[in-house]
Amino acid sequence: MSGAWQWTRSAVFVGQMYAAMGIMGLAFLPWALASRRGAQTAAHLWCRWVRWTARWMVGLRTEVRGTPPVDEVLVAAKHQSFLDIILIFGAVPAGKFIMKRELMWAPVIGQYALRIGCVPVDRGKRSAAIKQMVRDVAKGRQQPGQLIIYPQGTRISPGVQAPYKVGTGVLYEELGQDCVPVATNVGLFWPRKGIRRKPGLAVVEFLPRIEAGLPKRDFMTRLERDVEARSDALAAEAAGAMPSAISGSP
Repeated sequence: MSGAWQWTRSAVFVGQMYAAMGIMGLAFLPWALASRRGAQTAAHLWCRWVRWTARWMVGLRTEVRGTPPVDEVLVAAKHQSFLDIILIFGAVPAGKFIMKRELMWAPVIGQYALRIGCVPVDRGKRSAAIKQMVRDVAKGRQQPGQLIIYPQGTRISPGVQAPYKVGTGVLYEELGQDCVPVATNVGLFWPRKGIRRKPGLAVVEFLPRIEAGLPKRDFMTRLERDVEARSDALAAEAAGAMPSAISGSP
């Protein structure tokens, strides 16, 4: 398949994905404003739509492995692109995110993020951001669910090394909840930037949970080791199964 044709298919896919977000967002808005359940239903429906259209429009299949949590836990995930957000949120019943405060003002996304219980945090001094994060999470615990956080703080391309930030350890310690790590290889097929989506099998995998109560340093060491090792294994699996999907060759 030529690169130009795949790019064209990808552009159409991306366009309809965001169009569907707007249409579904407006259609469900009255229910979403009245009930958190309405916002969750709309968001889960959109996640399923994206996975379904990605399969037949650009040849990108998706798979969720492991056991997604249904209780109130901290979910600490590798973040490579928008696709891992879609897969992780779609797999848990009541996901909510630590998010940049400026996203509150984004059309559709901002309103729904607040309704499902996302925690907006100002980016600035790290210590102040962590303290505010803990306060906001504590205030929001009357809305049980799975708090999803990205320990590296931003999207990281496959194979790129980046530190795990201490905020995840602070949340783990302060909340006293189990943590479920998540590994992924989605960045190989859905890059952090650009339009083109590559065919293949994109995976997120929920790993064995880390029980509450570990010292923060031990927790952070284990979290990074588990997520990085499994993400590397998923990338190697994808490269071995479908090398053309990774390289983009016909």
